[in-house]
Amino acid sequence: MCYGSLVVTDCGAEGEPEQMIEARASGDPFEALGDPNRRDILRLLSDGDKPVREIAAALPISRPAVSRHLRLLKEAGLVAEQAQGTRRIYHLQEQGMHAVQAYLERVWGDAARRFRLLAENTENTENTENTEDTGDKPRND
Repeated sequence: MCYGSLVVTDCGAEGEPEQMIEARASGDPFEALGDPNRRDILRLLSDGDKPVREIAAALPISRPAVSRHLRLLKEAGLVAEQAQGTRRIYHLQEQGMHAVQAYLERVWGDAARRFRLLAENTENTENTENTEDTGDKPRND
């Protein structure tokens, strides 16, 4: 698995990256997600499109700071803007969010499945050991 600042890629047989998801972003989405204010902006936009004024009103930072955060999120491909008269309306950029999700699922998906299997087997083993110690049937709490 190769992760560049633009796209999530798979390394091919010869170690050359093969593009999986095309993106036009120039920033690193994980760097963009590293700031709590930017994560708050994404949470706000998950409820629907919003102008900068509305986003800034919901956050404890200045409007110019919100604009800078939105620019970084836009460069990372996580949000996009649409002009409506003199206002800029921001919304989540589905393609960028899917790229992050796909990367996390590939990296953590197998590990999470293995952890669940281990936890389930450990639980079954503990129930069996408790049954052997007391001679009772396993409890289903």
